[in-house]
Amino acid sequence: MAEPSTHGVPIELRKVTKAFPGGRAPAVRELDLTIAAGEIVVLVGPSGCGKTTTMRMINRLIEPTSGDILIDGRSSRDIDPDLLRRHIGYVIQQAGLFPHMTVASNIAQVPKLLGWDRRRIAERVDELLTLVGLEPATFRDAFPRRLSGGQQQRVGVARALAADPPVLLMDEPFGALDPISRQRLQDELLRLQDDLSKTIVFVTHDIDEALKLGDHIAIMQRPGHIVQYARPAEILTNPADEYVEQFLGAGSSMRLLSLTKVGDIELDQVPYAAEDADARDVLATVERDGRGYALILDGMRRPQRWVTTAHLKGREGPVGMVGDEVSGVIGRRKTLQDALEELLNADTDVVPVTGRHQAYEGALSLATVQNAIQSIKARERERRMVRLGREEGG
Repeated sequence: MAEPSTHGVPIELRKVTKAFPGGRAPAVRELDLTIAAGEIVVLVGPSGCGKTTTMRMINRLIEPTSGDILIDGRSSRDIDPDLLRRHIGYVIQQAGLFPHMTVASNIAQVPKLLGWDRRRIAERVDELLTLVGLEPATFRDAFPRRLSGGQQQRVGVARALAADPPVLLMDEPFGALDPISRQRLQDELLRLQDDLSKTIVFVTHDIDEALKLGDHIAIMQRPGHIVQYARPAEILTNPADEYVEQFLGAGSSMRLLSLTKVGDIELDQVPYAAEDADARDVLATVERDGRGYALILDGMRRPQRWVTTAHLKGREGPVGMVGDEVSGVIGRRKTLQDALEELLNADTDVVPVTGRHQAYEGALSLATVQNAIQSIKARERERRMVRLGREEGG
């Protein structure tokens, strides 16, 4: 049986500066950044803006010149660097696997250093391979050269998660992959994050990748400072300055539609009840609501079945297994564009929305998406008017 996963912890950078010998300006200059536990924060910006340096200071691969970095409230300076790195997962571009070791041996490196026994390591390797979508029997004893680029990156993620660290650092991990593999691994990372709730610091130069993955995005500029730190929708609708606007590039309206996450819009709230709820009470709720149906959840709040007044009338005792099975759900990290496609192919007019651990958060219909699109258009019109006002005033 798998052990409970360690959830993420907060990270705080306080006036962090890094100056390299011979450099005319600091690579990172008095940088302040607060990262909430369990969030994906993306550092994005052009080459030389300090994003990778910032990330490597978190696990002390690079030592700050001044300032402090707190991990779960404790200064990283007070933690032995080797011990610190064993509790922070690290994923780099092209995976960085040891070519002379099998997949299982690559994944097992940190657990071995921590003194885990062989049985626990073997179970963890198989658990992680399954988690990242690789069949253990097929890949456990394979060597990295036999794997595709996307498979190697999956193993790299599994290796970073091996000791169940609360923090995961990812340095352009998908940058060398083809577009299809890259998209699949982005989706896989979001799926994993819904289950694991790690604190993830992700570095990229790709604004579309940042907008898709980030709960918050830090847009950086030379020399090593943050121009804007906000949620993706806020950056798209209210860029801090012309630098951010230029970095976003043309077509930000379309990006807003295709990258706005379902969890960022107001969801429908349909009646719901647990499987052990009394059928008469559920029927009364459904009749008061007027829509004629309710959603039945299991003990972990996962959507199971739709029940209607016809299912419930005359029934006594717990709802139990009555109703029609839920044919599909939409994850809160899905984009509105993805959600629209799923709604058009759904068997019902309303589809449940789930968050972490597939727990129910609300529901989505075509009308909900349409209202969200109208709100996006209104914000975009307001943004254009503000920009025109600035240009006329200048």
